[in-house]
This record gives sequence, structure tokens and C-alpha cells, in this order.
Amino acid sequence: MLALTDAARSAIRVALSRSDAAHGLRIVVAAGGCAGLQYRLGLAAGAEDGDAVQTFDGVAVYIDPESAPLLVGTTVDFVSDDRGAGFVFDNPNAAGRCSCAHTGG
Repeated sequence: MLALTDAARSAIRVALSRSDAAHGLRIVVAAGGCAGLQYRLGLAAGAEDGDAVQTFDGVAVYIDPESAPLLVGTTVDFVSDDRGAGFVFDNPNAAGRCSCAHTGG
């Protein structure tokens, strides 16, 4: 369903190491944004009812049932450049590409 690059896994591990309560990353997808989809990311203590759970080398990702079909085939990367650092979504389900790559799309 979803793929994480090494850089994304590393960034998530760093964030999780700074939290006592979090055990994984929650990804929620909503319609909107300049590429047709918006992504909300947050640390989570665990899966909620109905969540899809994927584990990547010990990194848990929780995806709600409504978001799961929108993430099929998506690769999540973490990049750092002169504009800052953040997660980038390469999602074949997005309507188009955004010039501000850090917002996803």
C-alpha cells in the first residue's frame, strides 16, 4: 500500500525517540490542496479501530480506513533543502503535482 524511504523512516524514528507516549505515525488524507490531496501527520500512541497498520523496519504507520485507498502506491520521503525539511508524498492518486513539494502531491 505505502512505501517509506530510508530518510522517512529515519525522520520518524527521531520524532518517536522524543516522545514517551507515541509508538507510530498516523497519516490522514483529505481532499484539497493544490495537488488534490492534503496530508496530516502526527505521532500516535497506537492504532485506532479500523486502521490499517504497516510496519517498516520497526516503524509503525497507522492509516484510517478512509485514507487507506488514497495512499495505495504512495512513497513517502523526507527531504531537507534550502526551503526547509519535511515529508514529501509521491502519490499516483493525486490529481496533479504541486510546486511546493513539502505539502505533498
